[in-house]
Amino acid sequence: MSDSVAPIRVLVADDQRVTREGLMLLVGLNEGMEVVAGASDGAEAVALSQEHRPDVVLMDLAMPGTDGLTATRTLREIAPGTAVLVLTTYADDASVFPALRAGAKGYLTKDAGADEIERAIRAVHGGRIWMDPVVQERLVAAVTSGLPPQSETVPDSAPSTSPITTPEPSRPVRDVPAPLPERLTAREAEVLALIGQGLSNAEIGERLYLSRATIKTHINRIFAKTGVRDRAQAVRYAHRNRLVD
Repeated sequence: MSDSVAPIRVLVADDQRVTREGLMLLVGLNEGMEVVAGASDGAEAVALSQEHRPDVVLMDLAMPGTDGLTATRTLREIAPGTAVLVLTTYADDASVFPALRAGAKGYLTKDAGADEIERAIRAVHGGRIWMDPVVQERLVAAVTSGLPPQSETVPDSAPSTSPITTPEPSRPVRDVPAPLPERLTAREAEVLALIGQGLSNAEIGERLYLSRATIKTHINRIFAKTGVRDRAQAVRYAHRNRLVD
């Protein structure tokens, strides 16, 4: 990369300090990127954006005080040259569509890998749109149906963004307790149990004969229902509720 090319200036907004500082470190390791500030809520994200003029704001949605949605809307008005890339726990209709209407140029969930976060930052900085595969599915469903997709109607055979073999009928991992905690479905309990065993999304998909996009959909629903915010909390939740032996 030429030394004359200015780095992409990134601001990270997340109320959880460990998550925020981890993301700042991760983003700063990428060639051609510079982290200019970290914000603990939406109001601070707006204030620091006015001060540092970042190219991209990596924005959590669920923050106390001024949330990420309000901050995104404000930045669209006062800093139209700053691209907001949402990085949040949930990919349900109540989160995705308001964020896009507020002006977000990209939307990722927090199980995104470092490479995907890097690609997304570069994409929105370059004027392109970047969406998590689950969000893409919801947008396609909204366009084809004329209505936002319902959170409980995505079938187990939902299409993946990458080619996969035709799935065979899924098989249960183990017996799950009844009644299930937090209104989890039997499939969600199976996925959560496998998370509790330390399996990756790809490994869970192979075990249940489901696409990775479908696994991500189930994980987003699990996070929304149980209130966990990351994979580590999901593992603890699965053990606490005896979904894992």
